[in-house]
This record gives sequence, structure tokens and C-alpha cells, in this order.
Amino acid sequence: MKLLCIGDVVAGIGCEFLRKRLPALKKNMGIDVVICNGENSADGNGVHPTSADFLFQSGVDVITLGNHAFRRREIYSYLEDNEFIIRPANYPKSTTPGRGYCILDMGRYTVGVINLIGNVFNSAPLDCPFYTVDGVLDDMKADIIVVDIHAEATSEKRSLGFYLDGRVSAVFGTHTHVQTADAQVLPKGTGYITDAGMTGPCQSVLGVDPAITITSFRDKLPIRFEPIKGECSMDCVLFEIDEKTGKAISAESMCIR
Repeated sequence: MKLLCIGDVVAGIGCEFLRKRLPALKKNMGIDVVICNGENSADGNGVHPTSADFLFQSGVDVITLGNHAFRRREIYSYLEDNEFIIRPANYPKSTTPGRGYCILDMGRYTVGVINLIGNVFNSAPLDCPFYTVDGVLDDMKADIIVVDIHAEATSEKRSLGFYLDGRVSAVFGTHTHVQTADAQVLPKGTGYITDAGMTGPCQSVLGVDPAITITSFRDKLPIRFEPIKGECSMDCVLFEIDEKTGKAISAESMCIR
């Protein structure tokens, strides 16, 4: 089967570009399942029911989130009602809405998707993603298992990739909005990339107008971040996975213009 994992979708401009490119890409490449990180899909940060609906209607099967998962209160009930939008599993179950994993029934096989968040450079460290994923894997029964690790440090993401090598089908990183050049199949058969990248404006800093981020770094004063318009790209990684073994056959990073 072919699995497409899409990097952080930024604001309305990123959502619109995904809708323009994804349907044809799915058809032309025979993609079976699409996962995208949508934690920045609402204008002004976070995820909103409207932006989540837009991504699902554009051909996304599962939406993963991250450190902005709960920025919009409007999404709280949506996370409870829709099992295919998931927040990091290592958030406290007792205080945060939603769930940390889901399972897609594809008929011939099932696809389990797990969302995690890293602790390195995280202002509010959560449960250890390594121990958390062990617990989820003990409970999850699926033929193919995919993990989105939403984290800052490349070392933490790569360590998790090797930790899960041979135990899951694919691990893809999100959060930095910059696609890394290490798409590969790890030694025991897990497809991997440190960061899938971003879906949004090319001439930007994480989707934001560079003039704004420069001012923020230079002047050290609060400033409102605004998305910039212009040419967009959709950064993603395509994994081909053996349905019988759950092992990855190939991993290919792509930048769709």
C-alpha cells in the first residue's frame, strides 16, 4: 500500500493549496491513505473545526496535531466526536480532550496512526514519548502502524525512529516546517523521515511573513505573526508498505509545487 504523510499545513493558504494538489496526486500515484499534520491549519494558529473539515473534505484520512492542539477551544468537542483527528498521546488523558491514536479499516488491512509530541525544548514537558508509545503499541492491533512524532530536536526524533524500527511501519516527524533530507527505510524495515516539512508559502519563515519574524528576533518585543501570501508548496513523504508484513519497502520525500 502507498501512504502519504504531509507536513504541517499552515493557515487557509496552506489548506487551499493542499486541496488544489492532493486529489490529483492521490489518483496519479495510487495513494491509499493520507495523513497530514493540521495543528496550524487555522488562520492565526491552532486547528479549528472548519479547517479540520476542509482537510478531510480535500482527501485527508487522518489529521495529527501537536503543541497547538488545544489553542482553539472550538476544537475540543470536535476532538471527542471525530476519531480520525488525533492529538499527541502523551498529553494527560484526564485533562485533555480527544485521543492519541486511531485505526483505519481499509478492508484487506488496518492502519493504526499514533501521534506523539517530543519533550526536548518543549516548554511544558509531557509524558515520555518512548514509554507512551510502548503503552499504545501494547493496546493497538493493526496490520500497519504509522507514528507522527511532533518534536523540535532532530536527535529525539531519530532516536524514536530507531527505537521503533521493526515495531511500526513508518515514523515521520513534524513541527519544524523544514523538510529533512533523510527519507529512508531503517535496518529493520521501518520507513522514516525526521521532518516531512510544511504545506504553505515558499518564501516564508514557518509560513509567516519574514519581515515579521525578523522584527521579532531583532527587537525582542511581542508581535503578531501573520501568514504571507504567494507561491506555495506541499512537503510530504511517500511510503510504500508491504500489506502482508507491515514493513516499509521505500520512503521518498517530495515537494509538490
